[in-house]
Amino acid sequence: MLESLKGAWRYRQFIATSIRHELVTRFARSRIGGAWMIIHPLSMVLIYALILSAVLSAKLPGIESQYAYAIYLTAGMLGWSLFSEILNRCLGVFIENANLMKKLVFPKIALPVIITGSCLINNLALFVVILVVFAVLGHFTPSTLPWVLVLTGITVLLALGLGLTLGILNVFIRDIGQLMPIVLQFLFWFTPVVYPAEIVPESLQAIIAFNPLFHLIGAYHDVLAYGHAPSIPALAALTALGAGLVLVSAVLFRKASPEMVDAL
Repeated sequence: MLESLKGAWRYRQFIATSIRHELVTRFARSRIGGAWMIIHPLSMVLIYALILSAVLSAKLPGIESQYAYAIYLTAGMLGWSLFSEILNRCLGVFIENANLMKKLVFPKIALPVIITGSCLINNLALFVVILVVFAVLGHFTPSTLPWVLVLTGITVLLALGLGLTLGILNVFIRDIGQLMPIVLQFLFWFTPVVYPAEIVPESLQAIIAFNPLFHLIGAYHDVLAYGHAPSIPALAALTALGAGLVLVSAVLFRKASPEMVDAL
């Protein structure tokens, strides 16, 4: 793992150039450019907010605002969008870059690093817009904002560790790439992104508590929606889990790396 990190550092210029090139080419012929990075997640928030707040006339305890559900959903989507984007892109990172891996000599670990950097830029843009929206709505909690950096780091650990592991396996078992979008749909609804965890029956809460994202997205809600610090023991457990997943993916990557090019 240390050698992989050293290799990524030696190719840091290649990584930075690749991130910049990816962002430029993605919106090269788009009239509104990078705004699409935030339009998609915010549009989902708007849809759910209209349904739950306006149509169902739902109330959300703990947030004194007529836009309570929009605030709650936006806070959860910030974490979910980063996790799902890194995971989805890591699934096909080696398959999509097969020609590059065959033609150029560079540390393959640079590919997920490029993806992570690009996703973090997208997430930062979304976060800035969220802060502006919260300020306009009169909901601003500056004392807990530094926790977002901690939560972002934990989210990256979990998504990168799981995504890289599945991305390596997907090279050899292509069914994984077809299955994961379905799994993510189930995971989304078993995570309190669009509903408060308190409305879940106690019998089911004990089950969904095994979902790490249940606690991670809950921490995003604590920090951004409710304005108080998240649970330290929960964050420590999530950090340990994320670090363990990254370690597993690094070991798997080292063992599978020689065969990956042939399988591609």
